[in-house]
Amino acid sequence: MAVERTHKITLIPGDGIGPEVSAATVKILEVAGAATGVGFEWHRFAAGAEAFEQTREYIPKALYESIEQNRVALKGPVTTPIGGGFSSINVTLRKKFDLFANFRPVKNLPGLATKYPDIDLVIVRENTEDLYSGLEHEIVPGVVQSLKIITDKGSTRIAQFAFDYARKHGRKKIHAIHKANIMKLSDGLFLRCCRRVGEGFPEVEYQEHIVDNTCMQLVLNPYQYDILLTENLYGDILSDLCSAFVGGLGLVPGANLGHECSIFEAVHGSAPDIAGKDMANPTALVQSAVLMLHHINERATAELVQTAIEQVYREGKTLTRDVGGQSGTKEFADAVLEAMASPAAV
Repeated sequence: MAVERTHKITLIPGDGIGPEVSAATVKILEVAGAATGVGFEWHRFAAGAEAFEQTREYIPKALYESIEQNRVALKGPVTTPIGGGFSSINVTLRKKFDLFANFRPVKNLPGLATKYPDIDLVIVRENTEDLYSGLEHEIVPGVVQSLKIITDKGSTRIAQFAFDYARKHGRKKIHAIHKANIMKLSDGLFLRCCRRVGEGFPEVEYQEHIVDNTCMQLVLNPYQYDILLTENLYGDILSDLCSAFVGGLGLVPGANLGHECSIFEAVHGSAPDIAGKDMANPTALVQSAVLMLHHINERATAELVQTAIEQVYREGKTLTRDVGGQSGTKEFADAVLEAMASPAAV
C-alpha cells in the first residue's frame, strides 16, 4: 500500500538489550505501516553513558530538540547507575517535558499460562513529583535527607487523567493508593485532590486503599481492582508487582504522557547480562509502540501489530526464554511479521 502519511518519531534505542528490542520493534512497525499506508521517519539518538562518550552530555541537546519538534518518542531501556553516577535518564526526560502521567496497562496475553488469568488492570501514576523529584542532600556525614513533594496541581491533574480515561474507556472503578495514615499532609493532599475530581464522575466507583494493604490485596485478589491511581513511588513499585501477574516486565508496556510531548517505553531494565545474545523479549517495547500508534491516531496499524503479537503468543511456538520458549529476539520478531501477513491479521 502506498504511504499516505509519515510520522516523525524520536527513537532512543537505549543500551544493553535496548538496541536489539528497538530494532525488532522498528522492523515490525515499518512492515505494519507499509500494510496500512503509514510511514515512519526515525530520528535516532543515544542517551546515558553512550551519549556521554559521543557528546560529553548524558542527554544531548539535539535529543531534547528532537523530542520538542516531533512531540513523540519511542525509548528502549537505558541503564541507570545504582547509588551513584549520572541521574536517571527516565526521570530527567519526564521532568524536562512535564510528562506527568505514567500509564501502564497490565493485561494477559492469550495462550500464556499464569497463576492469574484474565488480568486487566491499569496503573495511572503521577510522574513528576514525590520522592522522585530527586531533592536530597547529606545533612551531616551519615545522614541524608530526601524531600517528598506533593502538590495540588500535580495531584489534581493526574486524578483528572485517570477519571477521564475511565469515562472514555468504560472503566468502572478507581482506587487511589496512599499512606495518608502516616503522611497526613502529603498523601492527605493527594487524596483530597482525588476526591474532589471524583465528584465529577458519579459513574466511576471511587475507593481508597493504603499502599501496603494494596500489595497484599493484589496478591490475594487482583480482580477487585480496575484502575490504580497512585503517587510516583507507589506506582513504580505496584506496576512491577502487577507485571508478575501476566508474565513479567518483558511483556508490559508503558507510556509517559504530557500535554505537549509523550515518550513510550518498555518498563524493564537494560539486562546487560544478555545483551547482544539475541535472547531479549521485545514484547514490552512492541506493545509500548502499539500505545504510541493509538496516541498518534493510527488505530489500524496498532490493531494489526497487537493482533499479530497475540497470535504468536496464542500459538506458543516462537516465544522467548523468559516466557518458556526457546526462540531469540529476531525469531520472535519474524514470527510477528509472519502473523501480520496472515489472512487473519489483515
